[in-house]
Amino acid sequence: MSNTKHGRLTTHVLDTAKGCPAAGLAITLYRIEGETLQLIKKVTTNADGRCDSPLLEGDAFQTGEYELVFEVGGYLKQQGTDLPEPSFLNLVPIRFGMAEQAHYHVPLLVSPYGYSTYRGS
Repeated sequence: MSNTKHGRLTTHVLDTAKGCPAAGLAITLYRIEGETLQLIKKVTTNADGRCDSPLLEGDAFQTGEYELVFEVGGYLKQQGTDLPEPSFLNLVPIRFGMAEQAHYHVPLLVSPYGYSTYRGS
């Protein structure tokens, strides 16, 4: 590809119940090819609730459909949150498309009983 402009994909997670970054939360990134999920990367959030580097950038960034799977249940248990068994939230998948070479930021705001996301900047 001769285009010198490249996109990037980033995320961060905030624990809205505690009002702080969700440190130590595992995230898996997949590329969606038809009915197949292709594993791209597994990461864990740092103390700021962010990944240490972009999930995709440079030549690794491709437009298309993706899925981020946030392991919210594991994070909440790790925090000592009192949860029923099974917990209301365990894995939170977010499917999204990236149609251009640009910065895509897909944050997750999470609590034991709800979550939201948006395209950030």
